[in-house]
Amino acid sequence: MAEVDIPEVTDFLAEHAPFAAVPRGDLERLGRRLTVRYARRGTHLMSVGKGNDEVFVVRSGAVQITDENGSLVARGGEGTGFGTTALGGRPSRFDVVAIEDSLLLVMSSDVFEALADGNAAVRDFFSEQREARLRHALQSLPHHDRANAVLQTRLRDLLRREPITTTSDATIREAAELMAREQVSSLLVVDGERLTGIVTDRDLRTRVLASGLATTQPVRAIMTTDPVTAAPDDLAMELVLEMTSRNIHHMPVVEDDRPVGMVTSTDLMRLERANPIHLAGDVAKAKDLDALVLLSQRLPRIVDQLVHEDATADGIGRIVTAVGDAIERRLIMLAEQHLGPAPVPYAWIVLGSQARLEQGPGSDQDNALVLSDDATPEHDAWFASFASFVVDGLVACGYPRCPGGIMATNPQWRQPLREWRRMFARWLDEPTPEAVLRSAIFFDLRLLHGESRLVDTLDQQIADSAPESGRFLAHLARNAASNEPPLGFFRGFVLEREGEHKDRVDLKRGGVHAIVEVARVQALSRGLPQVNTLARISAAAGAGALSTATAADLHDAFEFIRYVRLTHQAYQLRQGQEPDNFVAPSELSSFEKRHLRDAFQIVRSAQQLVVQSYPLGFVT
Repeated sequence: MAEVDIPEVTDFLAEHAPFAAVPRGDLERLGRRLTVRYARRGTHLMSVGKGNDEVFVVRSGAVQITDENGSLVARGGEGTGFGTTALGGRPSRFDVVAIEDSLLLVMSSDVFEALADGNAAVRDFFSEQREARLRHALQSLPHHDRANAVLQTRLRDLLRREPITTTSDATIREAAELMAREQVSSLLVVDGERLTGIVTDRDLRTRVLASGLATTQPVRAIMTTDPVTAAPDDLAMELVLEMTSRNIHHMPVVEDDRPVGMVTSTDLMRLERANPIHLAGDVAKAKDLDALVLLSQRLPRIVDQLVHEDATADGIGRIVTAVGDAIERRLIMLAEQHLGPAPVPYAWIVLGSQARLEQGPGSDQDNALVLSDDATPEHDAWFASFASFVVDGLVACGYPRCPGGIMATNPQWRQPLREWRRMFARWLDEPTPEAVLRSAIFFDLRLLHGESRLVDTLDQQIADSAPESGRFLAHLARNAASNEPPLGFFRGFVLEREGEHKDRVDLKRGGVHAIVEVARVQALSRGLPQVNTLARISAAAGAGALSTATAADLHDAFEFIRYVRLTHQAYQLRQGQEPDNFVAPSELSSFEKRHLRDAFQIVRSAQQLVVQSYPLGFVT
């Protein structure tokens, strides 16, 4: 250990972040409190699991930082700082080794804390290091069945043969003979090399045989024009999401506007665990509620399988939502078969996590009805029965009623369009804390079935009015900031103090839900149309409401917290328990504990940004 040359050290620090932003006088005072330490190559400066009470800055030489699995996190030379994550004796998350003979500037924890307290640039710089660690953690999540991660297969690996094509001038008979000869269930229709349509065996049954159409007609009479397509490097997971949500069974694969193959639901079924699309197909054919109930009981197993695949939390949420959408749409079809056609046009909308494509195990239902302005009081009896059929059916399929009564069975949420417009105008123009808290879920809405124009009108009203509604946004911001992450002063978890979840960490209120609310207020403030939380975060960054770095941090925090929650819920499902959002610290690995703390800190920082962006002090 040696004393430092204060002017020389001051000049050195002034050349490196974050010290370059520290006033010269503060740097000189810091220099008087530093010492110099020499470390030979191979010296372990920090070790996983061991406490530390010093912060280091590399004066010369180089260090290597690895995590507990031995994976490289970073290498750094002159100016590299480390040690802040293990201050106060907390177990280190990293190994730090000198990979060259090195000189280190060393400051004690109290010196560092005093410097960080007085200089935001220092505090923020080392906070960003924490966020980079969380990103590294997401990349190295311990997936149990990585070797069997079949949903990560690229589509080009599923293509078995060249695409079978025809032209739009070919007759229906010629197309059917070609399908029989090639033993395929679909044909791609091309104009030169460009894909223009698709014909499937279902088209032959429903558009030709059932309709008595002459087979001498050209195939263009029955083809689906401009079909949805995929790219060769798309993942099987992405294709499952797309085909499940659209209830389609054939997907042309196109590269440079040229069809290169076809992937079918049968191809996906060969991927052992890719059965959500099979479930959605069975749901679409269910003849009654009893059949739907049986089918819905397959969803927990799918969730458990996906958790143990190399599937993201966002991907799992989209698949669970797609299956939920399929069940709800089938209930709507069955209701119309039972009650007869609706007396006036309507839109069945879903709200909350389902609208955001973020449903998980145990999600309750949130839905509403937007009726045409032609609706009269005499029509309400039909729509009341209709809503009861669907809502009761969802309950039978495992989707509990909304505790707050936000369902189409509630007359308040079964209104003509003009009344919905009045409600949104009142929420936006004359907000009160209670009304905004109760109405926030309605700003996460999505059409599930019915007349899109009814929902398009509301979406446009929100996009036009929300950015100009300062008081409304301030109330939303206050709500977003009020759900504090379960993180104590010394970065310990804050546990539930009473009730059935006593001594457990709530992953939803101050974690998942807090990020949802931050994303919502930032997106609405710019009139953005996105509803999915990750899409909102990205769009908000593109519109300047969030910095690129903050958006990336929130994305990672949202994914990691949801990953931990899904792992917990999958375990509960295997044990025959009802899934919830509360996890005992004893159930978490050291890996999960460490990075949950980082994720919660990111949430807290994002909430502070929201507080700074909106005049919460003037909201009463």
